[in-house]
Amino acid sequence: MKSAMRRAKLVVVFVVVLSAVCVYADGGGLSKEMIEKIQSSYQMDAHTRAMYNAITNTDVKNLALNRDIVRSHNNLYSNKIDVKGVTNQKSSGRCWLFSGLNTIRHGVRKKKDLKNLEFSQIYLTFWDKFEKSNTFLEHIIKFRGRDLMDRELVIALKMPCSDGGYWENVADLVNKYGLVPKDAYPETNSSNSTRSMNGILAQLLRADAVKLRKMNSQGASLRQLREEKKKILGDVYRVLAMNLGEPPSEFVWRYEPGKGKDANGDDDGDDDDDKKAKNNKQDIEELAMTPQRFFQKFVDVDTDDWVNVFNDTTHEYAKRYTIAMSRNIWEGHDINYVNVDIDTLKKVAIKSIVDDTPVMFACNVSVDQSGELGIMAAGLYDYDSIYGIDMGMSKSERALYRNGTRNHGMVLVGVDLDGDKAVKWRVENSWGTEKGKGGYWAMYDDWFDLHVYNVIVRKEYVPKKVLEILKQKPIALPAWDPML
Repeated sequence: MKSAMRRAKLVVVFVVVLSAVCVYADGGGLSKEMIEKIQSSYQMDAHTRAMYNAITNTDVKNLALNRDIVRSHNNLYSNKIDVKGVTNQKSSGRCWLFSGLNTIRHGVRKKKDLKNLEFSQIYLTFWDKFEKSNTFLEHIIKFRGRDLMDRELVIALKMPCSDGGYWENVADLVNKYGLVPKDAYPETNSSNSTRSMNGILAQLLRADAVKLRKMNSQGASLRQLREEKKKILGDVYRVLAMNLGEPPSEFVWRYEPGKGKDANGDDDGDDDDDKKAKNNKQDIEELAMTPQRFFQKFVDVDTDDWVNVFNDTTHEYAKRYTIAMSRNIWEGHDINYVNVDIDTLKKVAIKSIVDDTPVMFACNVSVDQSGELGIMAAGLYDYDSIYGIDMGMSKSERALYRNGTRNHGMVLVGVDLDGDKAVKWRVENSWGTEKGKGGYWAMYDDWFDLHVYNVIVRKEYVPKKVLEILKQKPIALPAWDPML
């Protein structure tokens, strides 16, 4: 009798526990009752029905477009830098490379009085991929004794040879490999659309990572691992050369200088331009160069003249920071920056633009920008009103929760000032002339506040108190920092 009663009690307890599991779904799952309650809270009122009809028949982005911003927009700027030749990175993630080279080339074109100038992006793409492959393999060797779930090793394995990069990577590449004009090394299908090539390289490098770790487990020395790395890099070079063509070690460049100045930017003293034009004769200059000599003698810029100034709201201001594993060249430089408030960031950018010097910058381009209209403005797309929800976050919250990371680099080439305050900024993109306003965007100052993270500017435009921060020993940040 007692046994039967005990069994009955156990059944009751089991039923109660089972009911609790069904209701609370083990403390975090979706129970039937919870789903029914959520469903009953969704009411098809007049606004919801109108939005439902519209969204199911139209792109929600078109519905959310803020017509007040569009109506008040104009493309006038109080200060506009004379730039020529919009570039196009096409289906590649090389915005950092395009924006970095665009920042350099505009000054060179003006200094040398060239009608136009574009550097070969594929030239540095080749060496960037080759250097990144070496850096990846060095990380595999360095982390050879670590567990495969080690966080740094996971980051290395996740992106063996991606397209991404930063200003420091541009500087390291041009200082080591120099530059060539685009005519001397034009793009290929694989540089314009890098996905397939990147996938092949990633598979090759990961397979070789397996090989290196196996060698290590079998007692291979560091010297033996590095000897094997050399063989692997031969395969990497082969893949790159077959996709991109071999980079030139020397070249001959024919170009047309501007009127009144020679290739060195000096007055040529020739007053017969009109006569030459009547004879249909063009002034053509010719240079025989190596990439390193072209960079040193013709381009003639010092990358140490630029400094990386950040508005990193996730870390303390007036400090210097560096981010681990952000270099592309093993012996090169990781991201290194001084952290300031947003007003200081804008002041140095304005000072540079007013002095006719372009400014490279990085931002989160995924929010509130229209490639069709060429506008970047806070609230350009009002999704909150469409759905009746609140998706607001602060700048630091967006960064920390990975909703506002730096994902695109461009160049500031103008600013519209009201007194000493910016109303909007003129942006040169690298998405060709068919997007934006002939390849340019108008970035309103409220968008700058929310989505711009850093600028690359010449030191001469940076306050001395900010430059003093560069003398600090940098605070090392991990490879998973949101600013990477």
